[in-house]
Amino acid sequence: MPIDPLNEDMGRSGNEDRKYWSTSREAWAIVCKSSNLRNTITIALIVGTVLFIINQLDVVLGGGATWFVWLKVFLTYLVPFVVSNIGILSVTRRAKPSVITRHLK
Repeated sequence: MPIDPLNEDMGRSGNEDRKYWSTSREAWAIVCKSSNLRNTITIALIVGTVLFIINQLDVVLGGGATWFVWLKVFLTYLVPFVVSNIGILSVTRRAKPSVITRHLK
């Protein structure tokens, strides 16, 4: 059973609560939904921490962290956050009618 990123009650069946977007305002509403933020922040913390340990931990512990290293640390956490949001948005994007009719022909 696929995971529905917008369904806060995973016990429900169907897509009665699923929201789709076609405008930037609707996309922001989906990204800012509390359940989605909770998931994307969790992903960013886990993946970002693993990448931080692999890439920058030795520099930080060795005392050689410059502003550039801290910028890279910030980006290490930002990238998985953005990628997980793009994943949610790609799953919930409302197709344009022309795309739907083209596939039905």
